[in-house]
Amino acid sequence: MTQPFRDVREHVAVLERAGKLVRITREINKDTELMPLVRLQYRGLPEEERRAFLFERVTDVKGKRYQMPVLVGSLAASRQIYALGMRCRPEEIMERWTAGLRHPIEPRLVPSGPVQEVVLEGAALEREGLGILPVPISTPGFDNGPYTTATHWITKDPETGIRNMGNYRSQLKGKTFAGIFVHPSQHIGLHWEKARKKGMPLQAALVIGGPPSIAYTAVAKVPFGVDELAVSGGIDGEPIELVRCRTVDLEVPAHAEIVVEGEMSTEFLEPEAPFGEYCGYMGDRVLNPVIQVTGITHRRDAIYLAITSQSPPSESSKIRQVAYEHVYLKHLKYDCNIPDIRAVAIHESSGSWQYLVIQLRRTHGAQPWQALHAAVAFDPTIGKIIIVVDEDIDPWDPDSVNWALSFRMMPHRDLRVIRGKATMLDHSAAPPGQISHVGLTFPDLEGTSAVLMDATRKWGYPPVSLPGREFMEAALKIWQEEGLPALQLKAPWWGYELGYWPDEFRQEAELALKGEHYRTGEKLQRQRRYGASLFDPDRGEHREGR
Repeated sequence: MTQPFRDVREHVAVLERAGKLVRITREINKDTELMPLVRLQYRGLPEEERRAFLFERVTDVKGKRYQMPVLVGSLAASRQIYALGMRCRPEEIMERWTAGLRHPIEPRLVPSGPVQEVVLEGAALEREGLGILPVPISTPGFDNGPYTTATHWITKDPETGIRNMGNYRSQLKGKTFAGIFVHPSQHIGLHWEKARKKGMPLQAALVIGGPPSIAYTAVAKVPFGVDELAVSGGIDGEPIELVRCRTVDLEVPAHAEIVVEGEMSTEFLEPEAPFGEYCGYMGDRVLNPVIQVTGITHRRDAIYLAITSQSPPSESSKIRQVAYEHVYLKHLKYDCNIPDIRAVAIHESSGSWQYLVIQLRRTHGAQPWQALHAAVAFDPTIGKIIIVVDEDIDPWDPDSVNWALSFRMMPHRDLRVIRGKATMLDHSAAPPGQISHVGLTFPDLEGTSAVLMDATRKWGYPPVSLPGREFMEAALKIWQEEGLPALQLKAPWWGYELGYWPDEFRQEAELALKGEHYRTGEKLQRQRRYGASLFDPDRGEHREGR
């Protein structure tokens, strides 16, 4: 087995040798240019030609110059890049994931690590805090501020002490506080609710950078109570080294780039978002927890990592696709005792969330339904369309799957509708802004469904979650000036409104482009709802569509 990466530097060196890294040495505005430039490759290049981007001179809309470079696309711009992160060939990814899930290796605590070379606490933290981080605006023209996207939140179960790590976005709301988007079914949400019932805050550490394996497990649906860092060790074949945090009782990867330490109050929730989401539309505003930052540590020469999300395909959909495919494969093949499962394909066009195809060697009539029921029950939000195909059907090829649906399936006999599902930012469940967040995730007291359906919009949707036209066209000019490969752009390649976009959100996006996103954070602070719970039925804000 090839020696795993210890840190981002080793990873960047391998990407560069493989011709999978672009260095941008000109000044790039993180708020208006950075993400639009990277986004172009997802709209105009075949997957195998996508690369990671390292921006060496980063500024913002106020002219501030940042010390840290920004790295985007290094984890999963393509399946080939994903495989490089695992130090294997693409066809060996399944083997690595199987090792990690079936044979996890507990992390090892060490006395010190490079992630704590620079420490910001007390007055030093108050002076600039999160402002030292060159966090890009991911969807300029629509996002209401910078959001971290490659932040791996580490928390501990308040009852058992078992560690959990998950990747969640974080809205920068001030120098020392940030928001987080949490679905009640996600593990950090369960930790938060347990802490709330105990009347205590939930400590958290936000990890940016480190061995790529920690990013791959942070986005995966690892079973509750299983330490993702141990699964990362299983993938790498050796334990992840950890150091103790300075201000909270948690441990973090010693070779990470940046760690933000803090406490999540369980006394209130406050509005968070809108943010361009994986489903291809802007995510609506919801009441969510806030972390009060108590310390920041980082390497002296830290590199800030970000993931492209928004409309698929993206780095977000690719990193999730590969992780989910192997987690589902392990679940069906080993946990559910279906040894004839060959593969699970989760299509990126569904945000790597809604469309699953299971390939198996059919040996008896009950086998396909065993696989279908096991898959639909694995996670309440994943799998609106789940299909089982024979082993001669390529589950990743839509034409091949459509051929199987056309000539190997009889609807009255072979199609079922399952209720009791929940949604994750699916605007087809109900009109946005007109139903509570809990009502949207589980409407009609029966939930959503796994079903084939008319896929047209029935009401106004939020904007397409791509940077606005002016930013993409400006980025295209930079792309051409840099002599990057010729593009064959596919529509849409910029964001536009689709009938639902409140003036408040539009104004916040404009503030973000002026570098005034802290004003939005201050406004949202004033809207805190004390005593609120993640499970309150009125957690979301109710608005009529505009």
